[in-house]
Amino acid sequence: MLCTDVSSNRLRYNNTLMANLRSLNLTQEDLQYLINITSFVPDDPDGSPNLHHQTDAGCYNCGGAVKSYSLLFRAVHGYVSLFLCLFGALANALNIAVLTRKDLAGSPINRILCGLALADLALMVEYTPFTCYMYLTTAKKEEFSHVGAVYVLLHTYVSQVLHTTSIALTLVLAMWRYVVVKLPNSMHTICSDRRCTIAIKLSYLLPFIICSPTFLVFEILETKVVENGTVATLYHLGLSTIARVNHELLYMIHLWTYAVIIKLLPCLILTVVTISLINALSEASERKAKRLPTQQQMARIRNMKLKKRMDRTSRIMIAVLLLFLATEFPQGILGLLSGILGRGFFRTCYNLFGELMDMLALLNASLNFVFYCCMSKQFRVAFGQLFKTQPSIMFKPSNILETFV
Repeated sequence: MLCTDVSSNRLRYNNTLMANLRSLNLTQEDLQYLINITSFVPDDPDGSPNLHHQTDAGCYNCGGAVKSYSLLFRAVHGYVSLFLCLFGALANALNIAVLTRKDLAGSPINRILCGLALADLALMVEYTPFTCYMYLTTAKKEEFSHVGAVYVLLHTYVSQVLHTTSIALTLVLAMWRYVVVKLPNSMHTICSDRRCTIAIKLSYLLPFIICSPTFLVFEILETKVVENGTVATLYHLGLSTIARVNHELLYMIHLWTYAVIIKLLPCLILTVVTISLINALSEASERKAKRLPTQQQMARIRNMKLKKRMDRTSRIMIAVLLLFLATEFPQGILGLLSGILGRGFFRTCYNLFGELMDMLALLNASLNFVFYCCMSKQFRVAFGQLFKTQPSIMFKPSNILETFV
């Protein structure tokens, strides 16, 4: 996920710097100009000031109303995120409890859904202390400790890994469902338990490798400031020495990988698969309708029920797609622009949307429980059985996405 870490560090570092510069009797405009050209701009490896990026930072102005709304949202972001984390953790825990029941655990699709719920649950658990630390407890502190900087660096990596895992499992689920609907005669061969296990393991393993450049691109930097006559050390995240050589080649590779491979490519794949799946559902509905003797009253009723189920499923799938695109597509576009326009755009424009994109990602990870309840009668019945003491009515093992309502 996520760009909140660097954005929040920058805000708190700027506040400290402004507090020290006010003693020079500078105007607010002078202070803001100095912040724009010096904030989070490490020196070159030889120790000389990095003047190229200082001037580059002021080339893109995303202030005005956008910045005002960003600061306003940042003030409530901690409380909104904490609510989403608590709700999402509970919802995904319930998803796991339902999907691991004996009557549901045998289906490959349910195993993918369970893996997705586990990744989202871990994301919620990881993001909760970060929200409390960054927005609800230390947001007013001017000093950034070394332990806090280490924690933010670890959060940056872990949250990216978990969110990328969720994206990978979402793509696997969509393609798996497409094979089940489009190729029903071959689904048992293509969608075997062994391949399902491999897909889930790869979805958890590959993000650790894809996101590993985070530790090469960012490092903990020190800034000395004078507070009340004493020298204080501020710790924050910034570009590492290796990321700043060769015209920031490693940093640019990191941005392009993030924007294209992690964000935009999954959006494209999921859009194509979802549209194809909706068309396949429509074709399957028509094939079933042709096989039935439509001149009979009972057959017409069955056709109407089948069409309603398919329509409901299509609407829910479109809702899932739109929510996914609303979460991932803006991050991909802003990341792509950062790669094209440079780090000045990232600092002055991309960071303004950090908290909003974090909230959308948390919202996306929290709503699967709602979608399952709306989509599957079997899921609702199995969920209700969790709170009953009498033996449950066992279903024939199947996936919850087959029992439309």
